[in-house]
Amino acid sequence: MLHKEDGTFIKKASFPASAVTDVPMRITEDVYESKVYGPGDGRAEGSRYHLLYQAGTIVLQSEIDRLFAPAATVATLTPATGPAAGGTTVTIKGTRLAGVTGVNFGATPGTELKRVSDTELRVKTPAGAAGAVNVVAAADSGNVTKTSGFTYS
Repeated sequence: MLHKEDGTFIKKASFPASAVTDVPMRITEDVYESKVYGPGDGRAEGSRYHLLYQAGTIVLQSEIDRLFAPAATVATLTPATGPAAGGTTVTIKGTRLAGVTGVNFGATPGTELKRVSDTELRVKTPAGAAGAVNVVAAADSGNVTKTSGFTYS
């Protein structure tokens, strides 16, 4: 049986009847936040780490999600077509692309991935069968798919 601090009984009706949508998560290791510091002239000299959450702390999933950047987006691929033999250098433009670690054309990874900026990537196409394939950019924040983003001719 459950009781309050003063000893009174807690009824089940006191708890929400529906499932919690913002699940509490236990932090498994100390989490630090970096903060830039400088001489006050607008130029950063370095960063300091501040303890944000100690291991064992219970935090809502929404709070954890807030700490990470939103998922990348893929707006355009140029060129959007190339030979089935592969080897076409494709420029991918979008947002938050700096965290992309790989790009697949269909199920096959592209090669020579180069991060030009947070909004631009370049990657060489692998060989593939004629037809359109999904292009999937893999990042820590989640995979982003451009449906039928590249067509092999």
